[in-house]
Amino acid sequence: MAKALQEITRTCESDLPRIFEVWEASVRATHHFLSETDIQFFIPLVKQELAHFSPLYCLRDSGGEVYAFMGVANAKIEMLFVHPSKRGNGAGRVLVEYAINALNAKLIDVNKQNEQAVGFYQYLGFRLINRSPLDPSGKPFPILHMEFCPNSEPGGSRC
Repeated sequence: MAKALQEITRTCESDLPRIFEVWEASVRATHHFLSETDIQFFIPLVKQELAHFSPLYCLRDSGGEVYAFMGVANAKIEMLFVHPSKRGNGAGRVLVEYAINALNAKLIDVNKQNEQAVGFYQYLGFRLINRSPLDPSGKPFPILHMEFCPNSEPGGSRC
């Protein structure tokens, strides 16, 4: 298990502006397949989703500001975003391991074009179980449906 960077806490309503900032910065740093028009399309949808999704779990910096967050529902990691300034420091791994071990998460959907994220989840033990040609908004961004398979062969495609 990755060493805890800081305590995982739940977010509160006053964190929403910062959570959105983390989402937008993360998307701009990792979702290079999205155009500016696409990002602008998603902004109001994401703001609405973030305002209504509960609970959201997060990691905070020494000043108490959120730098990584995740949402889990029905054994599925629905969202996980890390501010680009904190990428590569274990924040994503800490949150995923918490989701698996404390929240019993076993599933995640990943944009196929976000190759770093696909590799990250494969490294942590997630394997492909299905694909969708469109994202949930009906846009042509293929989605990989993955399941946590801790005893499968690393890099394998199925549980």
